[in-house]
Parts: sequence; structure tokens; C-alpha cells
Amino acid sequence: MLVQNAPEAPPHSDKGLATNKLGTLAGAVLSIASIAPAYTTTASMGLIVAAVGLKMPALLIAGFIPMFLAAYAYREFSAETPDCGASFTWSARSLGPYIGWMAGWGSVIAVVIVLANIAAVGAEFLYLFIGRVVHSEYIATLGDNKLINIATTLAFLAAAGWAASRGISSSERAQYVLVGFQLAVLLLFAGVALAKAMTGDAPSGLSFSMDWFNPLTGLTLGAFAIGLIGSVFMYWGWDTALTLGEECKDPKRTPGRAGLLSILTVLGTYLLLAVALMWYAGVGDTGVGLSNPGTASNVFGALAQPVMGGAGELLLFLAVLVSTIASLQATFLPAARAMLAMGTFKALPSRFATVHPTYQVPRFGTAVAAVVAGGFYAVTALLSQHVLLDTIAALGIMICWYYGITAFACVWYFRRQWFASARDFMFKLLFPLLGGTMLLVVFTISVRESLKPEVGSGASIFGIGLVFYLGFGILALGAVLMLIMRWRQPEYFRGQTLPRAISGDPMPVPAEPHLSTL
Repeated sequence: MLVQNAPEAPPHSDKGLATNKLGTLAGAVLSIASIAPAYTTTASMGLIVAAVGLKMPALLIAGFIPMFLAAYAYREFSAETPDCGASFTWSARSLGPYIGWMAGWGSVIAVVIVLANIAAVGAEFLYLFIGRVVHSEYIATLGDNKLINIATTLAFLAAAGWAASRGISSSERAQYVLVGFQLAVLLLFAGVALAKAMTGDAPSGLSFSMDWFNPLTGLTLGAFAIGLIGSVFMYWGWDTALTLGEECKDPKRTPGRAGLLSILTVLGTYLLLAVALMWYAGVGDTGVGLSNPGTASNVFGALAQPVMGGAGELLLFLAVLVSTIASLQATFLPAARAMLAMGTFKALPSRFATVHPTYQVPRFGTAVAAVVAGGFYAVTALLSQHVLLDTIAALGIMICWYYGITAFACVWYFRRQWFASARDFMFKLLFPLLGGTMLLVVFTISVRESLKPEVGSGASIFGIGLVFYLGFGILALGAVLMLIMRWRQPEYFRGQTLPRAISGDPMPVPAEPHLSTL
């Protein structure tokens, strides 16, 4: 029910969001929480190793480059026009309503899918942690029971959605503790693993080699593309700070700084962990080797005890559990805000344009994200025995899609400023153009590779890999929904609510925000 006379609240943006809430450090912490280094490492390192073996550090650097270059597109857009719609709003203004809608769809659906993925990992580590504490192998393996896993995943999503709907300030305060704890434990794990590897007390028997960092040798194009998809996924989430631009203390500078700080921090963390994991465990398919299916599906679950012993194992399990909790709460933020922007500019039904009058958050969008994520996970978990591998590979396709669109949108939007200065040439033309081109190449190769049943978990439908349906297929579904929205609400698609523009044009001011008690 809409509230006509809302209670008095702190100052808000033109979409009803709270303003002047986040600084650079807070934005970076929320972005790192969305990336969730502990969760991402345990869930996706195995996918990269399966594709590229000892070249994992090289692929982490290769995946970082297009993401880093694309980050400048986001930074330039945010500096001129902070907007919670981010990719949707900026792409629509630059490249038109249809491309903008598909960029928005890609960003929203990627977040919704990863919410399910994160919650599932959290459910698994919850039972692992409890089982180790009470010394019960039965409890420790409850996460492998499909029905219990699905039920617990849904409970995680519901709890995180509720927490995210309580306001941006509560999220910020909790994240300082959660992110700090997981990073400290990850550094401890890497330090212990490296110490054992250097002293010869590691099962791999490997010697350190700089060739691990060279992507130009020993890789086929297909292996490089699949490994790069996993690498790109590992950095995804740094743009959370950009979707919070309207809620930052300095909207034109804070989001970009926070995004760059978060992605650089995570790069260093990942490279340290990659070297530590490979040097200690190796990339073989037996024992604790990272290509062993039992290790690849849950890296920390397999290596916590050998590396850190009993007490250390509990600490690492708790760190991954904390990482999933932090990431769930933070990851709801960009999804709900992207839907808020799409609803505000009539690209989605007006119900999505509502905000809570007290907490100043888009509660309806948050609830929709939780429900869709839960339904998606329940269905895919029943279709695939290794749903996490499939969704990670599919997410890489969607991430390349909307990040790439945003990078190209930046180039076109700032076309009058390309040669205004050396800075403008680098950050408004060269960097986003290179980043967008690299992401387009990876997207194209990845879609082609995803057709093969052996990619991901090996699950297929009618002889076509499940990864293709989860990645490109969901993007195609977005095109269908876009046509439905064009029929129902044509104003946005006619350019009436969010017209095309170039740098310097004023941002259209939405109508007074709708306030909802939901």
C-alpha cells in the first residue's frame, strides 16, 4: 500500500535513497564484501585450475586487465552522473533504450544468480562448521543432501534479504567486521601454506616458477577463454560502490575511488592465494591436488585441515561462512538499486520504483531478488549435480555482456572529449575501448565454448551444455521480457523518460519517489 504522507526522514536522492551516507573506505568495503574473496576462492579456483592448470596466476592477471580498464568507464560515468542504475542508466543514455535495458537486465540477473550461488556455499559451510565443532561427520555432510541444501539456501536468502532491507547504514557497520575478519583469515591461510611449501612440507613437490604468471605459453584458446571466464567472475562485485553513488558523501568522486580501491585490494589477495594454493597442493587430480573433483568443488573445504590443522580449519570454515553472509547482504544492494532505477524510468513496472519511507531502501526490489534467486537455485540444483560450477561459468558470460556494454557506452557518451586532454584520451577513450573490446572477445568465445556439454559440470539439455542455457539463454530471455515491457510501458522505449544524451547534457529528473511500507 502506498503511503501518501510519509514520516519525516533524512535527506534523500531524487529516487528516495538516503544521501551522504558512505565514504571511500565504506564503499570499498561494501564492494569487497560483494566480491567475497573467501567464497569466490573456494567456489571458483577449481574451475580455473581445471582449464589452465599452473597458469592460474596468469589468468587472474589476464582477467583483472579488462575489469580494471572497464572500471575507468564506470568511474567517468559516476563522476559526471552518479546513478544507482549504473550500467542500465548510463548505457541507455549513451546507446539508446534497448541496449540500456539489456545492460540492466544483464546486471540484475547476474546478481540474482550469484545470490543463489553464494547462499548455497554458505549453506554448505554452515554444516561443515557445525559438524567440526560438535565432531559429527553426519552434520558436516548435511550440506550434500539436496533437499536440506536447498532449504538452507532459501533460509540464507530470506535472512540476507531482510538484513539488506534495513537500510544502508546497518549494512555498512556490519561489513567492516565481516570483511576484515575474512581477509585476515585468508592472509593467515596463505602465509601458512606458503611457509609449508617453502620448507618442503607440502604434498605438491613443486618449485616456484615465474612461468606461472605468463599467459602466452602452454594454453589453447579454448582453455584460456574458460579460465578467463572464471577469472572475470572472481573480480565481479567491485562495481557495488558505483551503484551506491547517490548514497555517497561525495557522489562524483567517492564511488570511483572506492571501486578502484576494492579491485586492487582483491587482485593482491587473489594472487597471494593462487600461489599459496598451487605451491602447496599442486594441480593434480589425486590427493589434495586442485584438479581433483573433490578439491575443485570446494577448495578450502578440502585444504583447510591439511594446511591449518583442526583449530585453523574451524577458523577458515568460519571465514568462508562469514564471507557468504557479508556478500549476500552487500550483493542485494546493487540488484535492488538497478531495479529501482529501471522502475523509476519506466523500464520496469512502477512497483519497482518504490522505496521504504523510513529505511530509504528499495524493499520491493530486494524481495523480488530474493524470491527469484531462491527459485532459480531450487530449479538448477535439481537439474545439475554441480550447479555451482555451471552458474559460475554462466555468470562470466553475463558479466562480460553488461560490463562490455558499459565500457563502449562510455566511449560514445564522452566522444566530444576524446582529445580534450591526455587524461580524457586515456580514461574516456583508450581504457574503456580496450576493456570493452577484450570483454567482447571473451564473451564471444565463451558463448561458443558453452555450447559444449563438457564445459562446467558436464550437464546438458538436448546435447547442448547447461552453461549455454544459464548464460546466453538467460540473456535471450531478457530480450523477450524487454519486448513485453515495450508493449506494456512504451514511454521508456520511445526515449521519453530517459532520452539519449552525450556528456554535458542534464540528467532527467524522475518524478517524486513512491514510498511503500513493504
